[in-house]
Amino acid sequence: MKTTRSKSPASNNKSASGKKKGIFRNGWLKLVLRVVKLVFIVFVLGSLFFVILYRFVNPPVTWLMIQRGFERKADGKDWKIDKQWKDFDDISLSMKRAAVAAEDQTFLENHGFDFNAIEKAYEKNSKSKKLIGGSTITQQTAKNVFLWPGRSIIRKGFEAWFTVLMDIFWSKKRIMEVYLNEIEMGDGIYGVEAAAQAYFHKPASQLTNREAAAIAVIFPNPLKWSATNPSDYLRHRQYLIMKNMRRLGPLEF
Repeated sequence: MKTTRSKSPASNNKSASGKKKGIFRNGWLKLVLRVVKLVFIVFVLGSLFFVILYRFVNPPVTWLMIQRGFERKADGKDWKIDKQWKDFDDISLSMKRAAVAAEDQTFLENHGFDFNAIEKAYEKNSKSKKLIGGSTITQQTAKNVFLWPGRSIIRKGFEAWFTVLMDIFWSKKRIMEVYLNEIEMGDGIYGVEAAAQAYFHKPASQLTNREAAAIAVIFPNPLKWSATNPSDYLRHRQYLIMKNMRRLGPLEF
């Protein structure tokens, strides 16, 4: 007659303990996934909300402006955000042409990205320590309005997301209007109206081709470069921008 041995209490305890740990781990995993899902939904809905909102409402301030303000305070300077919003029609055509000629000559044709420019920038950056950008005006506006300053893959990913949304919900006219009003143009100076007043003592509506090109040439590094005291390099860049301005066809926004 065969007899069966019951499992020892120790074995039962180990089994129960393993089950509890498994349930505990699964519970935490489900919680983490729910949180990630919630954050993703909030981000998507929030980004959609602000992109659509800023289609009609002018952005009041950017992360860069706030950061620069604290940097000035840290240097013992006064808080300064010199910014005067101007509607699209109150900005000279010369300034719009200079921006396109300097930063994104396919602006009116592309859908937020210029893949040829990105490829060229990648090839040059792989061979040189001096980084150059291949961002379009739409990408730069997305970065300026919605994101923090800096370079990282994560920020680039967010930039691409906002670029797609802006290309869908904003017109080219609106993108250019916001771009020219939010871009950093000097120490505490933002937008072409403040830049025109600071550098040439006139409104942005009255900028000439040469003056507009002088402003556009400092877009990449406005804290180190000057529109009124350019180096030989900047003078050459200004000449090239003016040359490109003449080559551009009509800008039909």
